[in-house]
Amino acid sequence: MIVGVPKEVKEDEYRVAMLPVGVEELVSRGHQVVVQAGAGMGSGLADHDYLQAGAELVASGEEVFSKADLIVKVKEPMRSEFALIRKGQTLFTYFHFAADRELTEAMVGSGASCLAYETLRDAQGRLPLLTPMSEVAGRMSIQEGAKYLERPQMGRGILLGGVPGVAPAHITILGGGVVGTNAARIAAGFRADVAILDVNLDRLRYLDDVMPPNVNALFSDRHTIREQLRRADLVIGSVLIPGARAPYLVKKDDLKLMKPGSVIIDVAIDQGGCIETSRPTTHRQPTYVVDDVVHYCVTNMPGAVGRTSTFALCNVTLPWVVHIAEKGIDSSISESKPLRESLNIHRGKVTNQAVAQTFEMQFEPV
Repeated sequence: MIVGVPKEVKEDEYRVAMLPVGVEELVSRGHQVVVQAGAGMGSGLADHDYLQAGAELVASGEEVFSKADLIVKVKEPMRSEFALIRKGQTLFTYFHFAADRELTEAMVGSGASCLAYETLRDAQGRLPLLTPMSEVAGRMSIQEGAKYLERPQMGRGILLGGVPGVAPAHITILGGGVVGTNAARIAAGFRADVAILDVNLDRLRYLDDVMPPNVNALFSDRHTIREQLRRADLVIGSVLIPGARAPYLVKKDDLKLMKPGSVIIDVAIDQGGCIETSRPTTHRQPTYVVDDVVHYCVTNMPGAVGRTSTFALCNVTLPWVVHIAEKGIDSSISESKPLRESLNIHRGKVTNQAVAQTFEMQFEPV
């Protein structure tokens, strides 16, 4: 099979979908790997690294798409790439379809098969291809929150950990999954006062056991959320319903409860956001202000730390890329339940129920 690795075209996206070791592994199995020149530069991976591993280097993304049977990416195809995708081709990347009708309709119209990293579940029910980027985003959320709480960034002028005689910041984390847990650990290390909210009592018991004393695990309901918004200097939105649009946990009117200069980091923005006033932003223009509250809603947070993120992502995606290359799309989804669950669109049909429900499209089971 011919596997293609184009350079990411999303603004300020520095990750690449395959390491040179991945190229070497595929080539050793008799496959051909076509890599766009410069694809790895944002992650500190030079073209000659890919050439030495056995890749064919081409000048443009158009050449990659025209040659490859399987396209491996990091982020969803951008509008400029829609026309390059052809019927019968397979794409393996983060799609987050439920947040983007235009992308969904374009991929249905392309006739391609779209396997989404974020809906691939392993035998234990985990999301192994989403987890490493959720870990990165969770840790980054506190780093970014600390920055945008500074007064020159229009924040309240709060130091997360405070100093002797001055109280630390209060951080509210909505969602106790991978993002929320990693955010809480980093926030605790800053010596902030942290509350992490979730609706799963078993998860809350676990968090209560493993978190340090400055992290409180609380049951999430409207009353508790509003109470926390009044106290919060920093709010982290980290809610996930795999494949579906994130629910709004914070309404527009709720912002009036928050302190002027407080900060929201909506990590759920890839799935539409869990704050009603959230809208996608970029690393170049990461924030905006609504009702005196700073909003940070960058849709590819891990892209800013491209080297760390690329290695973390490629470590978990490579075995699945190899499986698809060895078996082909039909045998892969037939033999592998995780890959079958990752299939969101297949030859013009929507095969993910959450995506179909979001846009009122016909759902076709695999």
